[in-house]
Amino acid sequence: MITRGQLINDRYEIIRSIGEGGMANVYLAQDTILDRKVAVKILRGDLAEDEKFVRRFQREAISASSLNDPNIVEVYDVGEDDGKYFIVMEYVQGLTLKQLIKKRGSLTLSEVQDIMLQLTSAVAHAHESYIIHRDIKPQNVIILEDGRVKIMDFGIAVALNAGEFTQTNSVMGTVYYIPPEQANGGAATIKSDIYSLGILMYELVTGHVPFKGDNPVEVAIKHMNEPIPSICEYDPEMPQSIENIILRASAKNPKNRYESAEEMHEDLETALDKDRFNEPRVKYRYPEKNFDDDSELPKQGRAARNAEKAEDKKDKRMNKVLIVLGTIVGVLIAALLFVFILWPQISSGSDVEIPDVQGMTVEQAKNALENEGLEVESGVKEEASDDIDEGKVIGTNPEIGESVKDGSKVTLVVSTGSEKIEIEDYTGKNLDDVKAKLEAADINVVTEKRDVSNNDGAKENTILDQDVDPGTKLGKGDTITLIIPNIYLTYPNFTDGTYTEADVKKFCDENGLTLNTTYIEDLSKSDGTVTYQNMAAGSRVNEGANLRIMVVKNPETDTETRDTGDIE
Repeated sequence: MITRGQLINDRYEIIRSIGEGGMANVYLAQDTILDRKVAVKILRGDLAEDEKFVRRFQREAISASSLNDPNIVEVYDVGEDDGKYFIVMEYVQGLTLKQLIKKRGSLTLSEVQDIMLQLTSAVAHAHESYIIHRDIKPQNVIILEDGRVKIMDFGIAVALNAGEFTQTNSVMGTVYYIPPEQANGGAATIKSDIYSLGILMYELVTGHVPFKGDNPVEVAIKHMNEPIPSICEYDPEMPQSIENIILRASAKNPKNRYESAEEMHEDLETALDKDRFNEPRVKYRYPEKNFDDDSELPKQGRAARNAEKAEDKKDKRMNKVLIVLGTIVGVLIAALLFVFILWPQISSGSDVEIPDVQGMTVEQAKNALENEGLEVESGVKEEASDDIDEGKVIGTNPEIGESVKDGSKVTLVVSTGSEKIEIEDYTGKNLDDVKAKLEAADINVVTEKRDVSNNDGAKENTILDQDVDPGTKLGKGDTITLIIPNIYLTYPNFTDGTYTEADVKKFCDENGLTLNTTYIEDLSKSDGTVTYQNMAAGSRVNEGANLRIMVVKNPETDTETRDTGDIE
């Protein structure tokens, strides 16, 4: 029983409880030496009696203490005090992402991008030190008031791996984010963390996890068998770039996932760029079944796994009874997995893996397949490809890497070349003609207008400019913007001697202008001559404007009377 004021290791004074979990209870404490608030995590009593668990707990906690990243909760101290095993961590105040999701539901895409950029940065930093989290979920991520996020329990979750399915209450929170390879009894790799990041991102975007069930086994089987639901179908306005990141991170086959958390981070940086909103949906290169990701471990990671296995073997010899009791539920799960996953594969008699023939000529691919004891269909399937040259093999049906029976028939999928077209210089060409040609190639055409004077000689519907350089290749879903003129009217020079008052009035009537005429006497000019206009020649005509002009109107001369008088 931990009480207020109690000293842990003669240093950490307990203030109050701040959380309880399946593995440990967490307390706010005062570090009496460094005079700072800390979080002290103390192992539950039943786990503290498990020697194997304690050793793993201490080893992984010490390993995690080497991490120094602004988005990882720092581990300060690890130890034991009177049978109480503890970890002292940085104390951070905020909501867990799980609490935030329950409070708000789905987050905005900019919020999702910001959170995921911080998480992938932190995970990439840990993976560089060959530390795998193994239990990434929103309950283990805290978001501070300033928007920063912090991952907790980095590297510590491995201590629960051996018996996690024996604790139903705690595993339900974990199994919603569990990678298929771990659900199938395999070891975690760096790509396991990437899968969990993908599921977490799905929940941030939609407000709910992709797979649910009445028990951990049901959810785990869905992670192994069912494709992740499409968020673009869930929300048609969702950018395809966002779904693509989730699809790639949460691929069931680790070979289809990002190679690293750093690669996922780089993809996230441009996820909300408008030119990526309508990018093609991700297509997996490798089959989403019949895979083994042991090769994805780095050399140091495989060494760590081997050391861990050796330790497990030693522990099993030392305490067989505890191991049997701890794995009863695991055996039941394995039986279910055998029924649903392994037995269909065994009974199918699959014994040949289709080799990778991508990029080969048809003849080369045919020889490679026949050397594996497979039969190649005489006909081929043709598809366009931007990456594979015309006449070369794109893939096979069944897919490359899939296991099939010896002698099975395989159809080659051959490239017909790129469907992209080379963009020309469209300036001076008719918009309708160019648009029809581009849209026939499924290229999106956006038009923008640019103000041009009627004196510049531009013609309506004629292209002035474009935002894609000539020579660039565009294909289905790409976008080009074409600039066309918005021709505006300008004022003529009414004072050049060619315009009469009647001409000016006609101009005003046709263009919605109000004409104000002032008559002046100027014996040096003919009647009706326009001598002034308030709107400068060449300036833009705006409907409703007032045009003021001055027109010569000299007084009439009584020449007939004057001439008669002279005669008399």
